[in-house]
This record gives sequence, C-alpha cells and structure tokens, in this order.
Amino acid sequence: MYKNIFKTYVLLAGLGGLLVLIGSVLAPNGVGAAIGLALGLIIVGASYWFSDTLAIKSARATPANEQQMPGYYRIMRDLTQRANMPMPTLYVTPDMQPNAFATGRNPEHAAVAVTQGLLHHLEESEIRGVLAHELSHVKNRDILIGSVAAAVATGISFIANMLMFSAMFGGGRDDDEGGNPIGLLALAILAPLAATILQMAVSRSREFEADASAARMIGDGEPLARALLRLESTARNIPMEVQPAQATKYITNPLAGQKVQFANLFTTHPSTQDRVDRLRSRAWTS
Repeated sequence: MYKNIFKTYVLLAGLGGLLVLIGSVLAPNGVGAAIGLALGLIIVGASYWFSDTLAIKSARATPANEQQMPGYYRIMRDLTQRANMPMPTLYVTPDMQPNAFATGRNPEHAAVAVTQGLLHHLEESEIRGVLAHELSHVKNRDILIGSVAAAVATGISFIANMLMFSAMFGGGRDDDEGGNPIGLLALAILAPLAATILQMAVSRSREFEADASAARMIGDGEPLARALLRLESTARNIPMEVQPAQATKYITNPLAGQKVQFANLFTTHPSTQDRVDRLRSRAWTS
C-alpha cells in the first residue's frame, strides 16, 4: 500500500517538475521556473474545483433514477455504510460497453457513474465489486490525484505546442537573448510525451490500490476479479467513444478494443490478468 502511495507522489512531483523545466526554458534567470510553478498551481486549483463537472459532462451522464435502478442504489448504500462514507451522487451513461468511473474532489463531493452496459451485462455480485472499486477511489482520494495529473499533463501539452510554434517561427533565436530552436523543438516533442507516460503511471498505480481496497471492503476479491475479466472481454467487442485523456478515469480501459501503437507504453491501466491474479491470490489481505 505505502509503496504505491510513495510511487504516486513521486510521479506527481515529476509532472510538476516538467512544468518548472519548461518555464525555465521559456524565460531564463528563474522567472520562467516561477511562471511554470504558478501555472501548475493554477491548473491544480482548477482541477480541484471543476474536474467532477467536466467528467460527468464528457461522459454524457445523467442522474440515476432510484425507481428504475433500485439495485444500483441498494448496493451503494450498503457499501457506503460499510466504508463509513457519505452516499455519492449516482449517475448513468448511455454507453453499452460495461464500465464505470468515480469523480469528485473528496468523499463529501463525489459522484459515481456506471454505463447502461454495466447494469445490463454484469451479475449483481460483479456490479458490487465494481462499485466497491469506484468507492475506494473516492475514499483514497484517487480522483483528485488523477485529475491533478491529467490537468498538469494537459497544461504541459499546451505549453509544448506554444514552444513548437515559437521555435518554428523564429521565437527561439540561437543568440545571447534566445534559446536554441532545435532545443525548443526537442522539448516541445519530449515534454508532452514524458507527461503522458507519468500521468498513465499514476493511473496504473492507483488502480491496484483501489482493487485491494474494494476486496477488503466486501471481504472477497472474486466478484471484482470476475467483473474485470468480463469488462475486458466486452470492451474488445463493444466500442466506446471516449477521449484518450478521459480513459484513465474508468475501471478498465474503454479503448481496449482499439489498436494503438506502443500500447504497453501508453496503457492507462495495469494488465487485467495482473489485477485478477492479485485479487485471487488474496494479496489484498496483507
């Protein structure tokens, strides 16, 4: 547990360091580094307050109706009581691929969304495992961590585009007052690549921890293990329209059925088989 937590904060620090590095390249004498740090703080603040609203809107989620989905509410009420947590706002999305995500800056301002496909394809015990996983993300503050990582990575990509534009059109002169345009281009290409890799490493680390927390919450890892296998198999057959930057918030990669170059490098989730093996080996009890 503590190893994953330490790894998460090291990765987040790496993302922040990239912002400071880019700022120092844009402006020398420490001014750029200060600008990069300030920009990072602004991005983190915005993601803290608005990440939940953006996540719900991007998924086209609507409030779940208890009369139409009583099982959804029944399971979540039981889980929140077990975890001694407030009830999150429940949503449903129109997607037929089985999947789910949680959002919100803290347990008092949290939401859980499931797809129509999840309610249709999974057994109740498996839905219970999935919802326990999402509630664990809320309890562990993973939503805030993931939102911060995504926001900083997006900010780095935006700045990198500015760097590339500057280098291509003469903004980076190779003289005493300007930077090397080749260096600017290299940074513009490599910085967003590094930010993406770090962001996805944060996501993978937190998924393992949420799996373990979910198993402890319900006292059994098998329901979640079965659910993960079913989610992965259906994701390969039922496509889902999701922006790649939003894929990290789902319990399994909704883009698993799409062919992507360097897939292992850019995967947003641990291998499903690795997650299942950990759950079935009862590693979560230690």
